[in-house]
Amino acid sequence: AGTMTKEASPPMAVKHCTKAAGCSVEKGAVTLDANWRVVHEGAADGVDAQGYEKTYGIRTISGGVELQFVSEGGNVGSRVYLTDGEESYKVFKLKNREFAFDVDVASLACGLNGALYFVEMDEAGGKRTRNNEAGAKFGIGYCDAQCPRDIKWMDGEANVDGLHGMCCFEMDIWEANRRASAFTPHPCSIKGAYRCEGVDCGDGDKGVCDKDGCDFNAFRMGQEHFYGMGQDFVVDTTKPMTVVTQFLTTDGTDQGDLAEIRRFYVQEGRFIANADSNVQGVPVGNSITDAFCSAQKRAFQTSDSHAAKGGLKTMGEALDRGLVLVLSLWDDSATEMRWLDSSFPAGEQRGRPGVARGPCDGSTSSPAHVRNEHRNATVKYMNIMYGEIGSTTSAGGRRAGAIMV
Repeated sequence: AGTMTKEASPPMAVKHCTKAAGCSVEKGAVTLDANWRVVHEGAADGVDAQGYEKTYGIRTISGGVELQFVSEGGNVGSRVYLTDGEESYKVFKLKNREFAFDVDVASLACGLNGALYFVEMDEAGGKRTRNNEAGAKFGIGYCDAQCPRDIKWMDGEANVDGLHGMCCFEMDIWEANRRASAFTPHPCSIKGAYRCEGVDCGDGDKGVCDKDGCDFNAFRMGQEHFYGMGQDFVVDTTKPMTVVTQFLTTDGTDQGDLAEIRRFYVQEGRFIANADSNVQGVPVGNSITDAFCSAQKRAFQTSDSHAAKGGLKTMGEALDRGLVLVLSLWDDSATEMRWLDSSFPAGEQRGRPGVARGPCDGSTSSPAHVRNEHRNATVKYMNIMYGEIGSTTSAGGRRAGAIMV
């Protein structure tokens, strides 16, 4: 790929679990997205070990990886993908499976987002597509349900004009800071990574993806004391936690359609069910179903593009095809992360149903503020496990899960 620097992707193993045999280690590594890389002779350059840590603030820790918001070299934020350690992204097929990880968000203030999510990127990063000789090893091929237009390389071509976006299914397992969190499926009407133009890249029913998604944010659903800093909250973000997400099917088999996305936590040995919805017009429940999504959209008076794009059934089909794991830490120049932890849309009355997303007031959430005041903020992602329903949290060696109560 014309590189001068030899790529030295930080190692990151995960565990694959079954109820019968327990968990086995699968080797892997994380690679930096091509957008962050230096371009050398028209191609994304490699990053050596020192570059990952000093230039980009990405370091290996016990059981995982730590991302620093502003690195020693002044880089802001990062996005990495899990690979097989060689030339391909690791592909997860999670329908009728669960996914678990430990996370530490204690230093992530209002306006920051430590995100762990899945997208339907090409396994090879589009390698051999037109002029793309680099592929997954060099972090090429990103897409998500927002159809980002800032991707430098698309289908082996430079996206110099920003005219095109890259769209694909997105399953947000975890978007969070220490004040608020959400998990959100974003179905699309296309399969795989799709280079959009014009209306296809758009919002609502016009675009090919459901940009809003169907989010479950406990604060937004009326449970303001479920997730936050300190012992007054059910989930205490000053301490590490285990986050478990289950993708349940209609009949409990791999052949069934995706019917429910269920969440629970384990912290200091305590099993913590997700908060129940406490919004008028939305049935009491603590998981994402098509019925929950449609009721939430009605209660919040927003368009139901989730249903229009096929809802959980189509999300399940993407889970069957296989998705790539993304780990990131970012700030938000467009909305200052108000959609996650403050009031959004910004001009709306906070008392209107669905507007209040978290306790932040937005006054300290601008990139200028967080880059100055919280440059040393980090997120730690550790002990990733996946496998059969019920197989991960009973596994030995999980820090946060000593006893299930």
